[in-house]
Amino acid sequence: MLRRTFTQLLGVLPAATRSADIALITHAGGPHLSAYIEGLAQTPEAGKVWLCDPATESQVRKGLGNKLAGVYPSPRELFQASKPHLAIIPMEAALAPPAIDAALNAGCHVMAEKPACVRAEDFARLAAKANARKLHLMLALANRVDPVMLEARRLVQSGAIGKIYGMEMHTIADQTRLTAKAYHETWTAKKSRAGGGHLIWLGIHWLDLAVYITGSRITQVAGFTGNVGGQPIDTEDSAAIALKFANGTFGTLTSGYYIDRGKHLFIKVWGSDGWLEVHHDRPENPLEWFSSRQPGIQRMKPTRPFGYTPWVNHVVRVALGIEPAVLTANDSLHALETVFAGYKAAETGRTQTILTAP
Repeated sequence: MLRRTFTQLLGVLPAATRSADIALITHAGGPHLSAYIEGLAQTPEAGKVWLCDPATESQVRKGLGNKLAGVYPSPRELFQASKPHLAIIPMEAALAPPAIDAALNAGCHVMAEKPACVRAEDFARLAAKANARKLHLMLALANRVDPVMLEARRLVQSGAIGKIYGMEMHTIADQTRLTAKAYHETWTAKKSRAGGGHLIWLGIHWLDLAVYITGSRITQVAGFTGNVGGQPIDTEDSAAIALKFANGTFGTLTSGYYIDRGKHLFIKVWGSDGWLEVHHDRPENPLEWFSSRQPGIQRMKPTRPFGYTPWVNHVVRVALGIEPAVLTANDSLHALETVFAGYKAAETGRTQTILTAP
């Protein structure tokens, strides 16, 4: 196999000497907030951080130390006092759109924790504004900088397994979390605040990766969603989705809270000249493929980390213009539209067509 480094796969340019000022707009219990704090602490290009949320000041100060330059009670006051390059917005889905809008109005690039809305049309307006102002707007689809996914994308798009025929995916997390009374009171368990359940919170990653790996957008969606575990929540814990891609590929996704603990994460792609499998829950051997053009099954063992710290590093460098973005506002919108098309298909029993392209 022709091995490439992580930076080669991303097309990274040499590091800049300047740093980016960051607006961190969040709230108590902001999704993955601790991961973003760690990512900012470990990103050399992340300079001053301006926090919008006095309730999390002690947590952020503990993680960032002298990088924390100021704390403000509202986005309006933050952007009046500072001119950050990038806003990182880990917020409840229903609360995120106004914060994103304020950042874009201030001329700031934005990375928002998904789903960042409870209706696709709310994010569509934000994506249109970002595009009009030539600003980056990215959801936290951090798997796009995972070396395993980058290599899977390279292999598929290089034609290593030939013309793509179909794909099968599952992303399964624990049902155990749904049994806790404390979880029942969180925003993620309430459709009006979260937009949905497992599909919009975790399944969205795999829907986005399906597009990213194949290089083809999703055009039609059919499927089912429901609460198979019977917990007192009004979001789905299970979804089974069928997909049609612009290049003619068919695919399926099973997205649910099923097991007692841990995760089961899998992608398989079949092509005219072979196949490829990603076992993301098997770190010792996460990627293997077969091509009729070479003997035997090939395997990749990753040599670089993945997760939120590399993702934060990427979006900061994008804001500085040091490296190209792996995700656009339109890509982010397409992932959301696919999710909401899945919900509509389940509600109506009819296949839904996605008209916009990433």
